[in-house]
Formats: sequence, C-alpha cells, structure tokens
Amino acid sequence: MSRAKPGSLHSHGGHLHGHDAHGFDLPVLPDFVEVFDTTLRDGSQQEGISLSVEDKVRVAEQLDHLGVTFIEGGWPGANPKDSEFFARAHRELTLSTSTLVAFGSTRRPGVAAEDDEGLRTLVEANTPVVCIVAKAWDRHVEEALRTTNDEALKMVADSVDFLVANGKRVFVDLEHFFDGHLHNPVFAEAVARVAEAHGAERLVLCDTNGGTLPHQLSGIVSQMVSTSSVGIGIHCHNDSGVAVANSLAAVGAGAVQVQGCVNGYGERAGNTDLTAAIANLSLKLNVRTIPDGNVERLTSVSHHIAELVNLAPNPQQPFVGSSVFAHKGGLHASAVARRRDLYEQIDPGLVGNAMRVVVSEMAGRSTLAMKAEELGLEIDGSILGSILEDLKELEYQGYHFEVADGSLELLLRRATGWEPDFFHVESFRVITDHLAAVRGGDVSTEATVKVVVGGERFVATAEGNGPVNALDAALRSAIAPTYPVLDAIHLQDYRVRVVDAGQGTSAVTRVLIDSARDGATWTTIGVSENIIEASWQALYDSIVFGLLHGGSHEGQQRTH
Repeated sequence: MSRAKPGSLHSHGGHLHGHDAHGFDLPVLPDFVEVFDTTLRDGSQQEGISLSVEDKVRVAEQLDHLGVTFIEGGWPGANPKDSEFFARAHRELTLSTSTLVAFGSTRRPGVAAEDDEGLRTLVEANTPVVCIVAKAWDRHVEEALRTTNDEALKMVADSVDFLVANGKRVFVDLEHFFDGHLHNPVFAEAVARVAEAHGAERLVLCDTNGGTLPHQLSGIVSQMVSTSSVGIGIHCHNDSGVAVANSLAAVGAGAVQVQGCVNGYGERAGNTDLTAAIANLSLKLNVRTIPDGNVERLTSVSHHIAELVNLAPNPQQPFVGSSVFAHKGGLHASAVARRRDLYEQIDPGLVGNAMRVVVSEMAGRSTLAMKAEELGLEIDGSILGSILEDLKELEYQGYHFEVADGSLELLLRRATGWEPDFFHVESFRVITDHLAAVRGGDVSTEATVKVVVGGERFVATAEGNGPVNALDAALRSAIAPTYPVLDAIHLQDYRVRVVDAGQGTSAVTRVLIDSARDGATWTTIGVSENIIEASWQALYDSIVFGLLHGGSHEGQQRTH
C-alpha cells in the first residue's frame, strides 16, 4: 500500500479518496453514508429485550437526537405493539433529523399484491419509506417459501410495484444474499435486478446468518455496486464477530447505507453495532454519517437506550463503554499521564466518553496520583507508597476498589487525614425472626442503630424486608432530621459474592451497593466473614459518600 502526505483528501467522482492519519491510501469512499437503525425491529428480537410501545417511542426519540438517517420502527400488523407504535408515532413523535420506516415482506406466494394484507398494512402505516424483505437464497425459496424461483421473482416485482404506486419509497432487504450468492449467484443477483427494475431505491445486501468474512463480502459488494444504478446497503449480523468490520468493508466497496442497531442489539450474536460503525466512519474514514457535532452524543445515547431496553451497558463496548478509556495497570497509567494517545486510540471526548483511572492492586504511584488529581485531592507524593501498600493489602483481603469508586474515594480522602464527621456510630444490632417453623413461613427483620449526630445521641429502630433494608431504614431514621438530603439518596442495587468459596459458609463475602442521587451514581464495598458486617460497611460508605457530595453543610469534613 503506498504512502502519501498525511491528512490529504480530495474529491473523486462524488466520493472521498484520500489518506488516513498515518498517510496510507483509503479506498474510494462515499462522501456520505446513510445510517439505518433497526433497534426497534431487528434489535428487539434479542433474547431478554421486550419493549413496550412507550419504550419504542422513547428509543426513537433518542435515535433522532443522535441523528440517524432512518429509524425502522417495526413490522406493522405483525403484532399489536408494532401497530400501536406506528399509530402513536404520527401523534407523538416529532422527528427532526430521522425518517421513520415501516418494515414488511413481499406478497405471499400465489396472492395478488393488492390482496396481500401485509402490503396493505405497510401502506396504512403512513411512513414515507418502507423496507421489505425478499429471499435471495434459492434454498429458502424452496424450503421456507415453498415456491419456485420464478414466483419468488414475481413476488418481488409485484410488491415493489404496488408500494411505489402507493407513493412509497422502497428499500429491499435481500435476505441471505451472501449465502445465496455463494450457492446460486445467478438467482441472488436476479432478485436484486428485479427489485431495482421495478423502482427500489436501495438494495440492501444482508449477511443474515453472520457467517461471511470481510474479504468475501467486499468482493461481492463491489460487484453489485459496479452493476447497479441504485444505492447498495449492507445489513450484517455478528455471528462471526465481524459485523462492524464487514460493514466498513462494504462502505469501502461502495455501499451507501449501513444498517444495524445501537449497542449491537439483535437476535443471536446481534447486528452491526452502529455506535462503533458511526465512530469509525466519521472519525477515522472522514465519511459523514450523522449531523456535524452529533458524534459526541454516541456515549450518552448508547447508555440511555440501554436503560430503556433494561440491559446494563457493556463496559467493554468499543468507543462508548465505561472501561474502554479506563487505565488500570501502573505502566499504562504512567504512560498516559505523560501522553494520553499512548494508550488511547482517540480522544474519548470525541464520542462523549471520558478517561478514567482505575485503582487496584496492579496500580503504581502514578495511577494513584492521577486518580487523586481526577478527584481533586492533593496528596503528598511522600505518602503514595504507603497508600499503595494499604490498598494492596485490602485487595488481598477481598476488597475490589476498581468497581467501588465511592469507597475508593473515601479511602484516598482518609489517607490525607480526613475523617467523616457527619455522624458517629455507637453500635447496631439486627434481629431476624422466622415466624413459622415450616418452609415458606414469614420472616421479620428488625434493626436498631445508635448514633451521635452533632453531639446528640439518637437510637432508632426500624423493620425491613431483610437486614440491609432494616439497617438502612434505621440509620436514615436516626440522621435524616439533620440531613434532609438523604431523601434524594437511593440504594439501587445490592450484590454479594463469596470471595473464597472453598471455605463454605465461613468464607469471606464481598458486598457491593450501588447508590444514586440526581443522576449521579456510586458504588461502595464491604468485606467480612460476617455478611451483615460486610453489608454495613458498604451501607455506611454509601451514606457518607452521599452526604459528602450532597451539598449538606452539617458535619463537613475535617482535616486533622
């Protein structure tokens, strides 16, 4: 591959043809690639995802906020939720950048297009664009549709004719195109040519089984681009782990539309992850995908949609994951302290993400110094070594500070001589009564906490649905009159792990508690052979951290 002047870029027949940041030649690329999101249709077929109509509306709003070109809303008529979504979309969705698309299929074998209920429903969905799926693998025509190749071609022709006559822009998803092309290229290409001849605006080549590799895919895409008068799209599944790579290869071969899902959702191994595809196309290949300035919305939109579909964001997800710009090893952190790009492929701010320093037993002094700087703490370099040794000893005991940011901050603050003075715990007690001697009997838990707040002693007792809930209720009862900010602090999750399972019931347990206030979240940790003691440690740190950052003025930190 030849070298050229770094950063040079010039127009070439309506396409971009230039060089990457290292000066290597780029392939001939479209100047703009349409982003077609199918999270609400293909993505919702992922195991564990079940979207309500309200969820679908909210996801569509986020996709429009990101600025994708097309939002495939679902298959009207296939189920009540999708039908209701399209009805509500026209009343409630005001899309500023995106176009809503209805998905469906060609007419059924032996049924006239005007008599096909599915096609009529697509027209009634009242979207300017429809996308229909057509079989491009003759094995599927024979075994799934149970018809002939000639009838399959007529189904495509009639369906596109009918939709175009009803004022629709038509995209055709050529299902199993790459497998079909390998098995019978004449038929696969014939399906595409019929769709094109009858008015389809986009021929979308689908790697439906996700088994095609980039070098195989790019040659077929290039051939289709060179012989087609309409734009070629690409729709990849990730069963071989190369959906994003395949999508980029397709664009390199001339495709002008990339289909996929935010966060790579989809059945089996998922679809092309549009967050990675957009970032690579926009930031590395200089191809326009979404409106200028919107690439930095990728992380927030990714995480927002993860919340809407009720799946935890993947911390290792490229570009937008919470861990992809996190530095843990001492050697890495030391290098990043000098130059960020030594261990970061891009500036994380370009995609709305941020660099983090993760502290663990693998940390070095530079890691601790960077973490302290991140938290706004001034720690004398002379004590970094002792802090590091304390941290390693605690992690040996079972603590895991890289996942407990709240407890880590409190640990570093204490190393500077600070001690929390919001309240002092005198003692706590938990009593659990099993009210019936048979399995399934009622269980009652009661906790009593004795604390000193502002020189005054308080004793509070509360019941709960378990020891942690009861302790939390009792502690809040005792100190909430002094700290009303507690009303805004909520415990979101409670997790327990046995650190050394080989010890059986006497093993050390690790407790993690996730808390939140006004959108901010933090995690605290406790470790003990006694699960209630471990829970109390995590609970105590959670409340102290919340008070420290909650704007409360009573009992402010003291430096001794």
